[in-house]
Amino acid sequence: MTTLQEVAARAGCSPATASRALTLKGSVSEAMLRKVRRAAAELGYRHTVAGGKSGRRLVVGVLIPSITNPVFSSSLSSIENRMLMAGHGVLIAQSHYDPARELDAVAALLNEKPTGLILTLCSPDRSDVLGLPLPPTVLLHNRPTDRFPSAVTVDNFKAGHELARLLREFGHERILFVSGSFAASDRARLRYQGYSQAMVETGVLPLPAMQISFVGDYDMLDLSTTMADIRPTAIIASNDLLAFGVIGALRREGLSVPGDVSVAGFDGISLGRMMDPPLTTVEMPDASMGAAAASLLLDIAENAAQPRHLEVAYSLRRGGTVRAI
Repeated sequence: MTTLQEVAARAGCSPATASRALTLKGSVSEAMLRKVRRAAAELGYRHTVAGGKSGRRLVVGVLIPSITNPVFSSSLSSIENRMLMAGHGVLIAQSHYDPARELDAVAALLNEKPTGLILTLCSPDRSDVLGLPLPPTVLLHNRPTDRFPSAVTVDNFKAGHELARLLREFGHERILFVSGSFAASDRARLRYQGYSQAMVETGVLPLPAMQISFVGDYDMLDLSTTMADIRPTAIIASNDLLAFGVIGALRREGLSVPGDVSVAGFDGISLGRMMDPPLTTVEMPDASMGAAAASLLLDIAENAAQPRHLEVAYSLRRGGTVRAI
């Protein structure tokens, strides 16, 4: 059985320092904290607490907006698989797309003394999480910031721009962007900004986004007033689940897709391929992004690697829900 002394010897510190690093009680430099945790992971050490009871195994905390969205459940599955190989457990919290609940969720994760965190934040440059003392942290699906330089992302602005350009090439001018609240998702905001730039570049003013709650019944979405007032020939939804809701709402209005209105989304979840017709969407590599975020976090937390930003490629999947006019 591995002892604390063996962990300290491998990390090059005293047993007292190793104990402080593993319990997060007392002052330890960031570099030494990583060395001790790396040594403990390599040796399979489990520290003990008062009374001789075995301490908890090393864990990482993961914050996602919603476990019901296939995008985040796919990323989470890959994170869990990668951490299992490294001997780490995974703690999961949800923000439910609410910046206020986001802070409470991360605070709860920190109570478990995680080795590190993988976070998908509503808006990383404005989050209240910025004020918390955090272990090594990697953003997933968010762009890096000065506070969070490590991130695994796709270029959501470019994706929104490319999808809007496709619809413009098909002759659409009145293209409506339907989205969850921008305050709850910087991904949605960036996609809308990309759409807006593409519209301006092609000589058409972008329409104001129709923002709704990410948390709700998309099958009850009402577009009657919007269709009467704006009369779009195409609708871009900020994610695929919302695109399904848009298609349902259009059908309740007696409109066909794509005969009357074209619809496209983002994420590329498998349900979109099973629709008839298949959904036109920007496909995101959610599973590989989760695995990349987990590997990046382990490299930073255990190998003292430098923070870095990994940008992963997306692909535009042309389905049958968009047509030329």
